[in-house]
Formats: sequence, structure tokens, C-alpha cells
Amino acid sequence: MQNMKSQNRLFIISGPSGVGKSTVIKELLKKVENLAYSISHTTRKPREGEKDGVDYYFVSREKFQKMIEDGEFIEWAKVYSDYYGTSFRSVEEKLKEGKDVILDLDIQGSLNIKKRFDNSILIFLLPPSVSELKKRLMKRGTEDQKELEERLSKAIEEIKMARYYDFIVINDRIEKAVKEVEAIIIAERCKKEERISCIERIIR
Repeated sequence: MQNMKSQNRLFIISGPSGVGKSTVIKELLKKVENLAYSISHTTRKPREGEKDGVDYYFVSREKFQKMIEDGEFIEWAKVYSDYYGTSFRSVEEKLKEGKDVILDLDIQGSLNIKKRFDNSILIFLLPPSVSELKKRLMKRGTEDQKELEERLSKAIEEIKMARYYDFIVINDRIEKAVKEVEAIIIAERCKKEERISCIERIIR
């Protein structure tokens, strides 16, 4: 990662389970040029419709532990009973292509990335309310009642951490949330620091 170019950015999306992070990211990848998704590794089982190498790299706990020992992760964390991690390779491959990278990370991972990389932008996705978040989780149907209550309790604690993010987007309507995140990406790309080389090129 030492060779990361200044024009390459890491856009990190966080938010409680069920808030719609995956949906927002999928829509952004359709709309925003030169934006790539860095696929994380996880030890959890795939949900219905998820594919290995597309949504996540689904690996065993033994494989994940070996990757930790070999120093392959930029960051990793235990979330509920499973492990999630972002590998150097998955991010570096996209950056070498000259693309900005978008990641879906939990709060711990996001803050760790922010400490290490100045060119990371943290975006927190909020639900319109806890009751709406509960409806979305119930509709998803991937948690039993105990797991549902655990996720809602954790969601409240996660929402408190949104104040440490660079941007906050409320996902009350998916189209609106996608537009707002897209606007953040465009604004970051238009910052003075990013366009100095253009100034020099034009006035020569």
C-alpha cells in the first residue's frame, strides 16, 4: 500500500445490519465511473443469493486465521460470531487499475483504516428509524428472534459512532441515498488537492 497514488481514494460505507449497505454499493457501481468494490473475506455462511468471489470470499475459520498470521489483512474484526477482513491484495489490485475503491466495513474496521490511510473517506448509512430497521431485518428473514434483538441492540450502539464519520447519509429511500453517496464521491474527486495537476497542465 506504500505505492498508493494520491488520486486513489478509499470510500468506506458503514452502518447497522439491514440498513441497505450492499444495495447502495451495487447501485453506485452501476453509476460511478472508475469505482471498484473491494471484496472482503468472511467466515460466515453465504446468505441466499450471495456468491463467493462476488459478495464476499467465504472462507473457513482455519483459512482466515492463517491469513491473519501471514499479515494479509489491512484490517479484520470479529462481528457477532463470525470474522470479517479486508485483504491488502483485494484493495491493491483495484488501486493499481487507477480506480477509487469502495468498501463495506464495520465501525472498528473503518476507524482502523482511517488511522492508516489519509485518503480514506468514511460514510455512515443511517436508517430512518430503529423501527424501520427492525422491519427490514424481519423482511430479510436471516435471523431468529434472539439474533434479531442482538442486531437491534448493536445497531443503537453503532449509530452512536456515526459522529466520528466524515459523512452521514439517511437511507429512507434507496434512490435518494445512492444520489447522496454519489455526490460525496464526486465532491471528493473535485477537491482542489485533486485538481492541482490539471491547473498546471492548463496554464503551461
